[in-house]
Amino acid sequence: MTYDEIKKSLSLILNPADKLDMVMELGKSLTKAPDSAVCTEIYGCTSFVQICRDGSRFYGIADSFMVRGIVAIILAMVDGKTPQQIKAMDIMAEFQSLNLNFGAARLNGIQSMISFFHNL
Repeated sequence: MTYDEIKKSLSLILNPADKLDMVMELGKSLTKAPDSAVCTEIYGCTSFVQICRDGSRFYGIADSFMVRGIVAIILAMVDGKTPQQIKAMDIMAEFQSLNLNFGAARLNGIQSMISFFHNL
């Protein structure tokens, strides 16, 4: 799914619990990183998270269904963009516009993932 498709789908769901169910479903769409990808562990997440890069393609690994979904959303946001374009994005504001109900610990992890992309 593209980010625009994800955003549109989430905007149609009114129940916060149903939105989180959709986020977990999105996590099932993560593509396995190829062996040639360079993976970086994201510190600051309560779950184990790695963002992997192979050329201009990004992949994600996480040990929680919810976090896999979060990674899938962020990867969809940056898909096809250059490091310069990614650095210019306000990924957190865009993520917050999805109106997902996450606690402080999850938001810290999301910020850590975003920092990874802003430091490419």
